[in-house]
This record gives sequence, structure tokens and C-alpha cells, in this order.
Amino acid sequence: MMMDLLIQPFLDYGFMRRALVGCLALSVGACPLGVLLVLRRMSLMGDAMAHAILPGAAAGFLVAGLSLVAMTIGGIVTGLTVALLAGLVSRLTPLREDASFAAFYLVSLGLGVLLVSMRGSSVDLLHVLFGTVLALDNPALILIAGVASVTLLALAVIYRALIVECLDPGFLRSVGGLGIAAHMVFLALVVLNLVGGFHALGTLMVVGIMMLPAAAARFWSESVPGQMAAATVIGIAACTAGLLFSYHQSLPASPAIILAAGAIYGASLLLGRHGSLAASALRLRHLQR
Repeated sequence: MMMDLLIQPFLDYGFMRRALVGCLALSVGACPLGVLLVLRRMSLMGDAMAHAILPGAAAGFLVAGLSLVAMTIGGIVTGLTVALLAGLVSRLTPLREDASFAAFYLVSLGLGVLLVSMRGSSVDLLHVLFGTVLALDNPALILIAGVASVTLLALAVIYRALIVECLDPGFLRSVGGLGIAAHMVFLALVVLNLVGGFHALGTLMVVGIMMLPAAAARFWSESVPGQMAAATVIGIAACTAGLLFSYHQSLPASPAIILAAGAIYGASLLLGRHGSLAASALRLRHLQR
């Protein structure tokens, strides 16, 4: 009975196996980046960047239809452009970085929806916004796996610089500008993962698998490596649970995955080892004795 519920869908159907592989690769790459976004207090930036790739993906769609290459290139170009412009505005004007990103992402969202609406149908718009995780083909899987591999390799190289910049941004800038380079590489990795992930979960949903596991991991570990590992495990668990729930209840897969991640976040908030409501209550009770 349990095997039928948990394993049989992946044994019987190739589209379920492809969806699982794609989501697992996405979790391995995106969830550690989410931990760094939380650590740098840039959680909403992931949401802004997810919307920033929409005009590029829409432009690719207008030129070549639902082409993986065209939409990927377009998403990368507009994502990096918005990240660069928002960073310049925050450094050259009194406007803070979060407000700068918010302004650009709202413009990007409106422009992207307008571009898709000019030529595509409502089905095409839903494809871009919510993804097609149950229809991943080989090129899409290779793209997501490639992005995850590049992300892990890049994080291994710039990990120390990123952590130092999170704790003291002024230190690296004072010893040679390495912090700016690490920051730009980090933003590029965020854009790459959002572009790779939107083919599976869509531009509106992909940020959920990046941020919700990272936020939940904060309640299970106090160290950065521990949070990265916990976030990856939570992301994988959410993807698997979401796909199975979607299959058995005949629901859309992308929202089911994000809701599964949200449920794990809620459970972590209540029962996590560090800083959760239960941990805080136990600590208060211990101090009162």
C-alpha cells in the first residue's frame, strides 16, 4: 500500500521521473543560494529577480515560441541587466537596494505579461508563469542539471568570500575589491538558477523552492553549512511530496510543490530545534525554574 502511494507513480510514468530529477537538481543548486540570500537579508531580492527574467523569457517566446534556448538566453540577459541596473541605482542614488529591485521587478513583471499577451494565448502565459514540471524534456533537464553543477562549483570557489561579505561587507572592499566580484558572481548564480528553474516551476513559483527551504532550514541549524544541507534536504522532500500529492489528487504540480515547501516551513517554525516557537517555549520554561 505504502509502495503504491510513494514509489509506484515514479516507476510507472516517465514524466514523473523526469519531474523528480529536474526538481532534485533544482533543489541542489537553488536551496544553498536561498540560505545565502536569507543570511544577507536579501530574501525579497529572489522574488524580484524571478520577475526580472520574465521580459527576457517573453521576448524569447515572441521570437521563437516555446524554445528552451531562446527563453533561457532572454531570461539570463534581462535578469543580469536588472541586477546590474538595480545595483548601480542603489550605489549612485540614496535609494536603497531593496527599493531599487522592487521598482525594476514591477516594471519587468508588467512588461513580461504584456509581451506574452501580444502574441500568445492564456495557456502560453500560464506556461511561462507557472512552468511545466510534468513536461520536462531532455534539454530542460540538462539545463537544470548544468546550472546546479555550475552553482556548486562556483560556491566551492567563492564560499569564503561570500561568507565574509555577508558578515562584514566593508572588509573585502577595503582589501582589494574581492567583495564586489563575489557579490556579482552570487547575483549571476541566482539569475542562472531562476532561469533554469522557471522551465519547471515558472517565473512566479521558482523563487518558492529557493526561499522556503532556506527559511525553514534556519530553524534546524545555526551554522551556514548546516543550513545549506538542511535546505537542500527540505527542498528535495518538498519536491517529492508535492509531486506525489499532485499525482494522487490530480492537482497542478508546481503549486503543490510550493505548498509542500510551505507546510515544511510551518512545521519548522513550530517545532524546529533553534528559534522555533516550541524551542522558545522550552527555553523560557527552563529559565523560569
